[in-house]
Amino acid sequence: MKKFTDCDGLAVPLDRSNVDTDAIIPKQFLKSIKRSGFGQNLFDEWRFLDTGAPGKENLQRKLNPDFILNFPRYQGARILVTRDNFGCGSSREHAPWALQDYGFEVIIAPSFADIFFNNCFKIGLLPIVLESNIVEKLIIQIQATEGYRLAVDLEAQTVTTPTKEHYHFDIDSFRKQCLINGLDEIGLTLQHADKIKLFEQKRQSEQPWLFT
Repeated sequence: MKKFTDCDGLAVPLDRSNVDTDAIIPKQFLKSIKRSGFGQNLFDEWRFLDTGAPGKENLQRKLNPDFILNFPRYQGARILVTRDNFGCGSSREHAPWALQDYGFEVIIAPSFADIFFNNCFKIGLLPIVLESNIVEKLIIQIQATEGYRLAVDLEAQTVTTPTKEHYHFDIDSFRKQCLINGLDEIGLTLQHADKIKLFEQKRQSEQPWLFT
């Protein structure tokens, strides 16, 4: 997993509550267990005016000009600012995969669905919870200011606006260190690779019949 320490990037406002995982990545695209390739169909039913299908070339599809991610001013955004209960619905891991594959590194909202929230940390996508009034203020400022950027400092646990307003966010200390060190569940396990190897060697010598 890629290490996460900070993110200074263009922000885009998704002014919707209760965005579910089927909206984030519709079910017809869940044809792979790889983490890559889902970004092209992120918010597919909102981004496009026609119906998408696995393997269908997006370059030939018609974009919805009214959907926020299609606005030219938000191209290349790395930080998504949205409303309450983001990521609700099913528990599919593909939802954070699609957001990360599209290019997002940080999601800011007043609240997240629990399973979605936990899945984000497993791939190095940082979900930040800020109070509703702060998120409201950020959305208004982003909408009013083209090129609006936010600076996220994980070590300091702060979100900083272009006018130098600092907002503190809470994060579990274990998850924080995993992000900073780029450790997913496999990486954490491999930290104990020597002990695991010794255990297996000992078990093979004491119980050889298990390995025949």
